[in-house]
Amino acid sequence: MKKHFLFHSASILICLSLVYSAHIYSEPSEKFEQPVLITSAGQSAEVQLANVLAKRAGLTANLIKTPSENDLEGIKTVALVIGASLKGLGAAGLDVEQEKLRVNQFIQSIEEKNLPIICLHLGGEARRGELSDELISYCIPYSKTVIVVKSGNHDGLFSSLCEENDIPLIIVEKTADALTPLIKLFTD
Repeated sequence: MKKHFLFHSASILICLSLVYSAHIYSEPSEKFEQPVLITSAGQSAEVQLANVLAKRAGLTANLIKTPSENDLEGIKTVALVIGASLKGLGAAGLDVEQEKLRVNQFIQSIEEKNLPIICLHLGGEARRGELSDELISYCIPYSKTVIVVKSGNHDGLFSSLCEENDIPLIIVEKTADALTPLIKLFTD
């Protein structure tokens, strides 16, 4: 009886994980256009990694860490790399509150121009924390697709935000693995 119960419990858990992962690893149906503006929400170093991935993907992209509304001219898609870094904020001459206000104002400018946002979280669990989580919770609902390194979703924050807002979520094992979905997002 005990073995029978354990077998059924394990079967149920496997089925639930398959159903759950099917939503998480959903393929976005939307395709995005170039040129792309790559920018940061939180001033983390992963914005540079996103720029390298965009180049490897053959995308026409510009990296601007603290863009203004004028930098959106001619842009077709915004790639918003979310992750807070106090060192990065200091280098940009911003404090936490200034960065939150800047991100808020920039997203409003993006929305006014009806530009799609792809959010990326490439730093994994190490790039999570109170400020990163605030920025994640604020930015994700504005995105059309989210790419996240698996360890960054250890607590299911991205999963729940994407599910609540019906946003496709692509989870990759490591940062380099984000290249393939990035290519797919921009090709037919």
